[in-house]
Amino acid sequence: MTDRGAILVTGGAGYIGSHCCKALAEAGYRPVCFDNFSTGHRRFVRWGPMVTGDVRDRRQLQAAFQSYDFSAVMHFAASSLVGESVTDPQKYYANNVGGTMALLSVMRGAGCGRLVFSSTGAVYGNAGSDPIPESAPRFPVNPYGKSKLMIEEILSDYRQAYDLNSICFRYFNASGADASGTIGEYRDPETHLIPRAMMSLQGEVPNFGIFGDDYDTPDGTAVRDYIHVTDLASAHVQAVNMLLGDHAGGAYNLGTGVGYSVSEILSAIFAEAGCKMPLVYHPRRPGDPSVLIADSSVARMHLGFNPIHSNLGTIIRTAWNWHTKGAFEQLRGGR
Repeated sequence: MTDRGAILVTGGAGYIGSHCCKALAEAGYRPVCFDNFSTGHRRFVRWGPMVTGDVRDRRQLQAAFQSYDFSAVMHFAASSLVGESVTDPQKYYANNVGGTMALLSVMRGAGCGRLVFSSTGAVYGNAGSDPIPESAPRFPVNPYGKSKLMIEEILSDYRQAYDLNSICFRYFNASGADASGTIGEYRDPETHLIPRAMMSLQGEVPNFGIFGDDYDTPDGTAVRDYIHVTDLASAHVQAVNMLLGDHAGGAYNLGTGVGYSVSEILSAIFAEAGCKMPLVYHPRRPGDPSVLIADSSVARMHLGFNPIHSNLGTIIRTAWNWHTKGAFEQLRGGR
């Protein structure tokens, strides 16, 4: 396939970043993974060069830009645990906002003016039960969401002042795994619902529980919009294409417009796995909204976003395939 240029992917050894690296390579780009491997996995770096570095370190970033002529940047490197952000906000502002400021400084110095930023639906906070459009008020209820909103505002200012064009993707619950089973969702410790439940079924998580059964939802458990990671990766590649075509950028929701409760997700997992486990309920985690569902009509209209893999059956099937294949077993043995 034609070489369409190098793309820096910060956090490229993580869950979403690695899927985007694969999608970039399949589209003819050369993804360069930049990761400090604090949470990412070296075995996920399969589709391009690997640079070990911390996004907060300008010298390490500058060395990467001196080694490669980057056409654009995909920025995933960040801390992303809602509960931890409430108990340790300094980490989230230092890593997320501070790291982004260092990256933007180096990008400007290198003359690279195109960025795709991994934002989140958490910027909306408790926005109600209806699908949330981009025009909805943004009142994040935890430091994680606040840090992402701060970065969006910074990027808006940079777009106006420095012609540094950026597309911010506010996606909701990334889920599923690559259909091949070579990469998927795995953290240590794992905190996300789908992989944590699957690991519990496999005997890897001894204390699985549901956080909150008293939300203002039909069954009392939190409702979220789940989008397949492969669909997210496709949207990121399209964003790069559009920025290279002089698109000015902006902020877009990525979701399906359909919400599933924690209880519904667990029922789908038990059906796919052919087994179930006793359920234990814990109090709500601080900072968790009751409902988060995306209105992605603007992304569909402007970016051609089409989440073809994001039905619940495909999400659960690909995730379970990843968790029961040898690739997952090997990863648990080391990064």
